[in-house]
Amino acid sequence: MVFLRHISIALTAAVAALGSALFIALNYFYKRRVWSPQAAYCTITEEEEDRAKRQVLVLGLDGAGKSSMLQGLTPGESAAKRPQCRPTRGFNFMSLDANGCQLDFLEIGGGEDLRRYWSDYLRRTHILVYVVDSSDRSRLPLAKAELHRLLRVEPQLPVVVLGNKQDKLNALTVAELHDALSLDAVTDDRKLFLLAAQLGSEEAKRKSCQGLDTVQDLILQLI
Repeated sequence: MVFLRHISIALTAAVAALGSALFIALNYFYKRRVWSPQAAYCTITEEEEDRAKRQVLVLGLDGAGKSSMLQGLTPGESAAKRPQCRPTRGFNFMSLDANGCQLDFLEIGGGEDLRRYWSDYLRRTHILVYVVDSSDRSRLPLAKAELHRLLRVEPQLPVVVLGNKQDKLNALTVAELHDALSLDAVTDDRKLFLLAAQLGSEEAKRKSCQGLDTVQDLILQLI
């Protein structure tokens, strides 16, 4: 029995070593992107980057509607059939093919413990989508502060600010949101756009004058 046990341990070690070797080999020949708070958003070099791929970083305070936006962009079931979004505790990733271009969306949770990592992911991002809860007036100063902190990190990065939850009774209008976020302070050479959205239901999205189709079209124009 002891002899068999030693054989079993040796075989397990051999399989583990073989698996590690295969993992290293696959990662050498097929470079993959790994997202974590300790890792860079994209590890490939500029020469290796596929020009048909563009990376879109989706940020905003917790509860702003970032995950709902990603769900709305996903082709398939209507909003009524989709499961209710829960607050993102870490990261969400989605790829979308549009007009011959692959858009890689990376959403990072908006909790206080994750916001400190936001700026680390701007370096390899082509467009920033910043989602704001238009109805959460008490946290608009915080949303404004976080937005301007990101704007200072990457002065040339195109930004789309999405004023979400326009269907709420106490939501700020687009003009009021523009003032509340101090977007007038942004320099003219920055590509910055403020759009309105209602992502709570299928009917709300249909009634929204600036829906997700507009967001997607704008992103495609900016890349």
